[in-house]
Amino acid sequence: MLTTNHKNTASFIHIGVFSKYLFPFGNFITPLLIWTINKDRSEFINQNGKQVINFQLSLFLYFVAIIAICIPIALHFGFSIEQLEELKGTISFYDLSTFTGSIVAFIILGIAALSLFIVELYATIVGALKASNGELYKYPISIPFIK
Repeated sequence: MLTTNHKNTASFIHIGVFSKYLFPFGNFITPLLIWTINKDRSEFINQNGKQVINFQLSLFLYFVAIIAICIPIALHFGFSIEQLEELKGTISFYDLSTFTGSIVAFIILGIAALSLFIVELYATIVGALKASNGELYKYPISIPFIK
């Protein structure tokens, strides 16, 4: 039997993700605490908790991948600018056009990171609303780490 208390608890698991704006890793800690304390009370709460944790772990993995791709590009860009400055003394806007590959890569990775942020906001809000209505929400782009 799905009670209002179960629905509210499941919604709080989803909303707990926003605690990351209050303290580091709050998007993991808060939902994990709410879920582990209440997962035995209802299968609905258990399923929602797994969905939230899987989605947050997936987003973390995607952001780590973006950062891992950015680091070598940034190092290459930085060292190339430094070498160019040593050769020419001053760098003009035209000189930066030789780095269009790096700049385009940063733009694409920036758009990817912004897209992940928007998907996270949208999916978390929809997940909380669905949980409050007694529906299980399957997050997009989520890797099922916890089954």
